[in-house]
Amino acid sequence: MKKVTKSTAKHSVNRRRFIKGAAAGAAGAAMLVGDQAVTAQTQSGNPDQSANISSPEDGGANGNEGVTRSPKVDSFIVENPGSDYMVDVFRALDLEYCASNCGSSFDGLQESIVNHGNNQMPEFLTCLHEESSVAMAHGYAKIAGKPMMALFHGTVGLQHATMAIYNAYVDRVPVYMAVGLDYDGPVSAHNATDLAAIVRNFVKWDHQPNSLTDFGRSAMRAYTLATTPPMAPVLLVLDAAQQKAPVETAPSIPRLSLPKFPSADINSVKEIARLLVDADNPRINTGQAARTQEGIDLLVELAELLQLPVNGVSNRLNFPSRHPLQGTGTGVPDLILNLEPGARIGATPSTPRSSRPSSASTDSSELTTVTISSAEFLVTSNFNVFGNGAGNADLLIAADAQATLPALIEEVRRLITSDRQRFFSDRGKKIADVHARARRREISEARYGWNAAPVSLARLAAELWPLIKDDDWSFVSPQRFLGNWPSRLWDMKKSHHFIGAHGAGGMGYGAPAAVGAALANRKHGRLSINIQGDGDLNYAPGVLWTAAHHQIPLLTIMANNRAYHAEVMFLQKQCAARNRGVDRAHIGTTISDPNIDYAQMAKAYGIYGEGPIEHPNDLAPALRRGLERVRAGEPAVIDVLTQPRG
Repeated sequence: MKKVTKSTAKHSVNRRRFIKGAAAGAAGAAMLVGDQAVTAQTQSGNPDQSANISSPEDGGANGNEGVTRSPKVDSFIVENPGSDYMVDVFRALDLEYCASNCGSSFDGLQESIVNHGNNQMPEFLTCLHEESSVAMAHGYAKIAGKPMMALFHGTVGLQHATMAIYNAYVDRVPVYMAVGLDYDGPVSAHNATDLAAIVRNFVKWDHQPNSLTDFGRSAMRAYTLATTPPMAPVLLVLDAAQQKAPVETAPSIPRLSLPKFPSADINSVKEIARLLVDADNPRINTGQAARTQEGIDLLVELAELLQLPVNGVSNRLNFPSRHPLQGTGTGVPDLILNLEPGARIGATPSTPRSSRPSSASTDSSELTTVTISSAEFLVTSNFNVFGNGAGNADLLIAADAQATLPALIEEVRRLITSDRQRFFSDRGKKIADVHARARRREISEARYGWNAAPVSLARLAAELWPLIKDDDWSFVSPQRFLGNWPSRLWDMKKSHHFIGAHGAGGMGYGAPAAVGAALANRKHGRLSINIQGDGDLNYAPGVLWTAAHHQIPLLTIMANNRAYHAEVMFLQKQCAARNRGVDRAHIGTTISDPNIDYAQMAKAYGIYGEGPIEHPNDLAPALRRGLERVRAGEPAVIDVLTQPRG
């Protein structure tokens, strides 16, 4: 027999003694915390409701007789938690969706969303990355005209979301955000004394409520600020203890009161109207001027009154792409009216339809520049991303452009004389002629490389257009890296026909923003189209699974040039400037060896995938097959190998 040392025998644990001790310990714990529950059970006259537990050594059947089981402890059941009230407030704000990657700091709120709220208003959308959550909300807001919610876990979730938040901030799009904070959570590094400080420089407002009453007020204020121009993301920090604590009587839900949007003062309106009527060759440049279809219609009305050109297809659709006044007009302007310019303010046209070389000078002493921008209200100490409007404008008006247009139209109408009306009519004919010639030129340019393989970006847009033009369609992706061919070839006239680009140009926006926009389009039965850059998709490909999981119909067409081609050209330029040749400019800028199979990627995420399509004659049939899937309510991906740039 094996000899046991004295020390080992002293500290060894007998199995039978251990099991009996554990059972006794459990019974003792039940006596300490559950006296009331035990008494209530006894008084109810249902002693059989409590089971008996025994050690196997006691001979009980299945080892479950002889020892009374610890009863259910009432103190562990939380009724009416604070997060139920939070969900009621979100429902009052008409927040339809909450995009999130789950986290323990908001499990109280998540449970209330799915159970107390029955996963409706808001519906919890499962995302695989916080950047996707925000970018989805970004795209959704540009179609829905209202924000949806994005929810993050602590420091780590918020830091994952930062790039997408910055994109929405620069694009001036409302995103209603919340982040969980749990000081008693499992990982201390997920907490911070001032959690919102991570993103404070590029959100419009943040707050950490210290009570449910405070939460109700803050939730309403956050929504009001997010949706009042200049629109931008807002953030609430939600304490986990506040989410989970029981509430005897929930506070009343505050009433949402939205302010009137800030329009220009009447004297400024009169001055701008006078300048427009008196100018011989004025132009309107637009950035984010038209938030809605009403904004587009107002711009058309103003342009037709004055018969002036509108550079209106840049940051989003502000003006119909085939309207004869769309473009930059003729000659050098003597007046430029900038309406809600984006991150860059200047006279150089950003639209592809220009009647003259972009290098033509417009900074003559005869030029007057007027800017109307709500971005003047949105200035942080670090991220002043909207350009120096005051430095570039002779007259700078801090106001919302769309809200100002009705008064401006009425004042212009009042000032127009019959002589000026005849002058405007002649000017309009010249502008329309320039527009028509520009359109013919673009159609001719689209034929370059028509039969080339890989597929030209112009042919991709041209082949797609006849397949969608009779649908209620929505182009939900940027077009800058597509040579702007969609707006050059398609008839864009509704606000949902083109929702614009990233904002800050941050990669990873495209696919999730398209999914969010398609989500908003779904209730209208619209056909959502995303022409997706390959480099951009690889930042957040998991959103394809979100589209499949939540059955969001979206046609994603990969514009797959197997490179970050803008960076290829930048590196080639540096190589040439240093006389070193461009034969190594592919290093670190291309996405090949191995090539990524996006059709297989789509299938892996549960989506119909096809491709790669390399020969242009195979393109239209593949697009039809993808559209068939999307019209049936599914997402689909068609991988098309494309020329590097348009």
